Amino acid sequence: MTSYIESADHAGIFVPHAFDEHTVDLGEIRMNYVVAGDPENPALLLIPAQTESWWGYEAAITLLADRFQVYAVDLRGQGRSTWTPGRYTLDIFGNDLVRFLDLVIGRPAVVSGLSSGGTIAAWLAAFAKPGQIRAAVFEDAPLFASEANPSIGQSIRQGIGPMFTVWHKWLGNQWSIGDWAGMQHALPHELPASMAQTFAGMAPAGSGEAPAGPPQDLREYDPEWGDAFVSGRATASCDHEAMLTHVQVPVLFTHHFHQIDPFTGALMGAISDLQVARVEQLVTAAGQTFTYCSLPTMPHSMHSQDPKLYADTLTEWYAALPGAA
Repeated sequence: MTSYIESADHAGIFVPHAFDEHTVDLGEIRMNYVVAGDPENPALLLIPAQTESWWGYEAAITLLADRFQVYAVDLRGQGRSTWTPGRYTLDIFGNDLVRFLDLVIGRPAVVSGLSSGGTIAAWLAAFAKPGQIRAAVFEDAPLFASEANPSIGQSIRQGIGPMFTVWHKWLGNQWSIGDWAGMQHALPHELPASMAQTFAGMAPAGSGEAPAGPPQDLREYDPEWGDAFVSGRATASCDHEAMLTHVQVPVLFTHHFHQIDPFTGALMGAISDLQVARVEQLVTAAGQTFTYCSLPTMPHSMHSQDPKLYADTLTEWYAALPGAA
């Protein structure tokens, strides 16, 4: 089967990076990844956010590679990994990484994911094969807030969902429409007024000016991903409340910029205080430690905005866990 991403590769979408890229055949997909660091060090699997390819972690990998053997992946539908129309769900993403852990890493690993990658890290913490996961970092993960019908707090439609809807409408599944200029004109009319403040708080400093064309990370992303979450298809088979009751490893949760719009009740940010509190209740009720790190002025991606703080926070937390050495 020839996927969209394979034909797009020849069209010059991708750019070179500092680490050599590799591919592993997982059955349904081929997964792109990089690896750095001494195999004698603990294994660390980095899971990107929605719209983020592995190279979003490039600076952090450099800092982490002297303490871990670091693996960073492109999830299906992102980067150089296979794009799979109609096949974007939390369970599918998680099972891809179960295969990756078996076939590539081959030993217990710490997992750390940002945003949607953080929800996948939570999935692995709950449902990976016994012994595959040692500990999990949820970097500003939208648990509950990325569901269409969460058990607590705002849904994805009351948060980032409207932006995913606009991307999908104007760019189309697998970039089948690709009307970037039309989307730029539509944004002021099709996004809630509070969304501008959301992006001001979640985006890195200096990124406020819209690019003339699609940014590199969005060019490498299948917009069907976002539609799968807004429609509820991505999480229909994996209720977050039930998932978190099965977490089997220690958790670090870093919580970044977030506010509630006082007029609409919409969530500006990835996850609310109420939702994080429920995550903690469920993880600790499952018998695992939950470490909360509040960083209210931090943009959504700590690992790209402040890679040293990210690397130090992860490393110091992991070093303090029983048996980490």
